[in-house]
Amino acid sequence: MIYIWLADVVLLLHLGFILFVVLGGLLAGCWPRLVWLHIPAALWGMATEFFSIVCPLTPLENTLRRLGGEAGYPVGFIEHYLTAAIYPQGLTREHQFALGAFALLVNLAIYWRLALIRRRS
Repeated sequence: MIYIWLADVVLLLHLGFILFVVLGGLLAGCWPRLVWLHIPAALWGMATEFFSIVCPLTPLENTLRRLGGEAGYPVGFIEHYLTAAIYPQGLTREHQFALGAFALLVNLAIYWRLALIRRRS
């Protein structure tokens, strides 16, 4: 039972990381020192989409699920948890690239806006 609980914790951390990758720049607007954590996280998150890198949290969650008696899943986090809701036919390379580009554009827009605000002050 503890392994399933740990797998769920990893799942929540993974989801939180994805949200931080996409929207962490907004937090950096409130706490500027957070930029030094957000930019590397955002670059890593985008790289996983652009270059089909498996995030280490995915195999960790799968291992914990298997240790807890569950099957785990053979694909990545996004494919397993979000594909059914977003892309019913499956996540293609083009979809992965679009997700990475979306994260990049959102972050560029946020940091551009923050730069404009700082310049005005």
